[in-house]
Amino acid sequence: MHKARFDAQGSLIRWTEAPGDGPARVYVHGLGSASTVYHAHIAAHPDLAGRRTLFVDLPGHGISDRPDGFGYTLEVMAQALAAALDAAGVEGAELVGHSMGGAVAVVLAYRRPDLVSRLVLTEANLDANPPVKAGSSGIASYTEEEFVHGGGFGKVLRRVGPDWAATMRLADPLALHRTAIGLMSGTQPTMRRMLMDITADRTYLQGALSGELAGHEELVASGVRVETVADAGHNVMFDNAAAFTRVLAAQS
Repeated sequence: MHKARFDAQGSLIRWTEAPGDGPARVYVHGLGSASTVYHAHIAAHPDLAGRRTLFVDLPGHGISDRPDGFGYTLEVMAQALAAALDAAGVEGAELVGHSMGGAVAVVLAYRRPDLVSRLVLTEANLDANPPVKAGSSGIASYTEEEFVHGGGFGKVLRRVGPDWAATMRLADPLALHRTAIGLMSGTQPTMRRMLMDITADRTYLQGALSGELAGHEELVASGVRVETVADAGHNVMFDNAAAFTRVLAAQS
């Protein structure tokens, strides 16, 4: 296990990694998730073998620290991810980000282009104030007090279903709520604008079962490669692992 400090209190962001050659491939999980759970089966595929691979858990999630004085906005989460990559000696990485982790990856690539040569985003959040669902918008519908101490966390765990709850229950409730608020608030410029302005190679994966990607044509015009993955919803890496792996391998 590896670690790096990400705030003035000495809180640690942690990751595991496998050795290999070439630019590092860095997996970043979504809200209430963990990188190994969502991506280890993908990284183990023979077509992706031989690359240095990092599985990073963002602050408040998985094996990383969860300080209660941390803001958990997309910007400070990206700074924490940068601290991990700097400590790991990574430059020009391929970032594979899912959902919230994809939004963090976009901010990192925009703010620290030296760290990122390629983005592969799976249904990443690109806009503030998404439609109200069980995820970030559902969590953000509670006040911090209601979510952390008033039973909101338990209600959300029951609402999201057993699979997502299996990793969400490992996240810190305070961190989870603040991260959801950060996702709802978005960034300035927006994550979508950042993605269109980034010069690194960019691929966006959209599960066909999730419907058409908003602003698809504008993203393509800016140079983003948009792939619609058949027989997949939000969790493309589980729903159609073969297609997900093929996209990553094609970018290697």
